[in-house]
Amino acid sequence: MTRRSKRFDAPLPVLEPAEQYAGQVLDARLHLLDRQVLDRDGVPVQVVDDLELSDVPFGESIPSETPAPVIESILSGPVLGTRIFGGRPPSSRFHRVSWDRIAEIGIAIHLGVAGSTLDVTWVERWVRDRIISRIPGGHHDPE
Repeated sequence: MTRRSKRFDAPLPVLEPAEQYAGQVLDARLHLLDRQVLDRDGVPVQVVDDLELSDVPFGESIPSETPAPVIESILSGPVLGTRIFGGRPPSSRFHRVSWDRIAEIGIAIHLGVAGSTLDVTWVERWVRDRIISRIPGGHHDPE
């Protein structure tokens, strides 16, 4: 069955219902990007700066019958300068957290592992061990 447009004589296409997918469908900008990532103890680990997708060829057109891409990992890295001045940091500068380590997606993204086991926290650990620990009183919390 086709409907006629009031403005034009051409028939309007009949839209098919959207294909159903197993699992949860997420809007990357709304549900993932710029979200805080917390480890299993609720300690902030990183902020999601980008996503790594599977089976998306770079610079090629994607046929319409191709299945939707799957998120492989969330990326975090030094993006402040590129947000201000433009460009994109090289992919080697991003820290990756595999998608299978994510336990829950809500207001924040919760991991199922401890943050100390991830490479993304190496800068914080290095500053703590090399700089903060040398400051008098830097070995313990203030009383």
